[in-house]
Amino acid sequence: MTPVLVASDLDRTLIYSSAALALTMPDPRAPRLLCVEVHESKPLSYLTETAAGLLTDLGDRAVFVPTTTRTRKQYQRINLPGPAPAYAICANGGHLLVDGVADLDWHSGVVARLAEECAPLEEVREHLAATADPAWVRKHRVAEDLFVYLVVERELLPEEWVKELAVWAENRGWTVSLQGRKIYAVPKPLTKSAAVREVARRTGAALTLAAGDSLLDADLLLAADRGWRPGHGELADTDWTAPGITALPERGVLAGERILREFLKAARQA
Repeated sequence: MTPVLVASDLDRTLIYSSAALALTMPDPRAPRLLCVEVHESKPLSYLTETAAGLLTDLGDRAVFVPTTTRTRKQYQRINLPGPAPAYAICANGGHLLVDGVADLDWHSGVVARLAEECAPLEEVREHLAATADPAWVRKHRVAEDLFVYLVVERELLPEEWVKELAVWAENRGWTVSLQGRKIYAVPKPLTKSAAVREVARRTGAALTLAAGDSLLDADLLLAADRGWRPGHGELADTDWTAPGITALPERGVLAGERILREFLKAARQA
C-alpha cells in the first residue's frame, strides 16, 4: 500500500510552550496536558493527552515527519509519543535525519545551493548585530551555520524595524519571520518543502499532508496535497490561504489536537 506522508511543523503547531497554550476555557474544563520536552530540568513543551493518543495512531498509519526550524540539538530534546519517526527535518530543511542520523549528502547539497543563491550568513549576522537595539534584544543566535535568529522582548520590539529588516533581507535572498519572541532570518533556498519532497521520493508517498503556523511554513503547505494552519501565528494574522489549505479556527494547544484529528481522518480516507 502506498504510504501517506504527514509533514508537520512542531512549535505552535503540534507542541506548545506554557505561554502559547491559550487555555481560555474555565480551569475545570482545561484539557489534561502531556509534557514532551524538558530543558535544563524544566518542562518546556506540551500537547494534550488526547493529541498524544492521536499522534500515536497517526504514527501507525502514516509516515510522520517532524518538520521544524529547530536545530538538531533542540529537536532531540523533544520526546513525542508514538513510534519514533524514521525521518525528521531540522534547521528548516538544512538537515534531513534518517533514523536520527543526519544525511550528510543532503546537507552538503543544501550548503552548496545557499552559497550560490543568496548573501552569506556572516553579512546577515553582522547587519543584525549593528541594527538591533540591545534594549529589546536578549540573545543573538546562529543556528547550524545556516541561519540566524534573535530572542527579543516582544512588547518593546519596533514594528518598523522588523519591516525594514524584511526589505533588507529580501534584497539579499533571505526572508524574515517573527514567531513569538524570536525573529528569524533564513535564506530563501533553505526550505522545509525541498526536504519533504525528498522524503516523499524515498518513501514513495503519493499523498502528502502538512501543517504549520508561520511564514516559514508557507512553502511546506504549498508543497503538500492538503494542508492545515491553526487560528494563530503569522499565517493566521495575515489571513494567508491557498488552494488545498484549511484555516482552522482553533488557537493554542487545542489547535494541535484538531490538526492531528484532520491528519488522521485524511490518512484513513486515503
